[in-house]
Amino acid sequence: MKRLLLLFCLMSVVFSCRSKKVAVSKKTIIKPNTEQIVKPVEKPVVTAPPKVYADKIDKYIDTYKDIAQSEMQLYHIPASITLAQGILESGSGYGRLAMKANNHFGIKCHGWTGQKIYHDDDEKQECFRKYKDAKYSFRDRSLFLTGRKRYAKLFELRKEDYKGWAKGLRAAGYATDRKYPQKLISIIERYNLYEYDKEVMGANYVKIETPKINSGKTYRVIKGDTLYSISRKYNISVEQLQNINGLKDNTISIGQELVIR
Repeated sequence: MKRLLLLFCLMSVVFSCRSKKVAVSKKTIIKPNTEQIVKPVEKPVVTAPPKVYADKIDKYIDTYKDIAQSEMQLYHIPASITLAQGILESGSGYGRLAMKANNHFGIKCHGWTGQKIYHDDDEKQECFRKYKDAKYSFRDRSLFLTGRKRYAKLFELRKEDYKGWAKGLRAAGYATDRKYPQKLISIIERYNLYEYDKEVMGANYVKIETPKINSGKTYRVIKGDTLYSISRKYNISVEQLQNINGLKDNTISIGQELVIR
C-alpha cells in the first residue's frame, strides 16, 4: 500500500512539471515594431496666375464669348453682334444695370413677371428686367429678338453680315441713337469680333467684301422698297445690285444701305 502511494506521488510530480514546461513553451514572444511609418509628401497646390487684360473690353469679351457663340448656334444671331451690343449697352459690364441687375442689353420690363430694377433712361425711373445671372440676360435677349416680328428681317441676312445686322437693329427700333450701327461696327472691327462668327460657322463662313465703286453713291432702303424698284430708279439691273452688295437673293431690310453704281 505504501508503495502504491509513493508511486502515485511521484507520477503527480512528473505530470505537474511537464504541464509547466508546455505552458512556458507556448508563450508568444512579442518583438518591438522597428518599421518606420513614412508619411506621404504633400504636393504644393499650384494656383494659376490671374489673367491680365489690356482693357475692360478685352475682359468682357473673354468672359462672355462662349455664351455669345452658344446663342449664335441656337438662335442664329452673330456672336460678333451679341458681344458688341453687350459691350455698348452694359458699359463693358460696369454699367449700373449690368452690375445691379445682370441686364447687359437694356431690356425693359414689357410684361416681365420676374424681378425688376428702375433706372433713368429715355424717361426717369423706367422699369428694366433683373436676372440672377448674366447668362440669362443673353438668353432673354435672343428670345426677345427672335420672338418679335419687327426683327424678322434680320434673320434673312447672312450671319457674316455684321454690318447689315448693326444697321437693321437700329432700323427695327432697337435703339434710337442714329450712330448706333456705326458704334457696333467700330467695336466689332477694332476687336476682330467677327472671328467668333468664323469659329461657329467653320467652313460655311464667307467673308463679305466691301464693294469698290467709282462714284461711292449709296441708297438707304425705306418702307416699300424692293430691289426691282431701286434698280429702276437708278437705271441698274437687279443682278448688278446683288453683285455689288453681296446679296444672295432679293431680300432687303428697312434702313439697309445699298451701294449704287
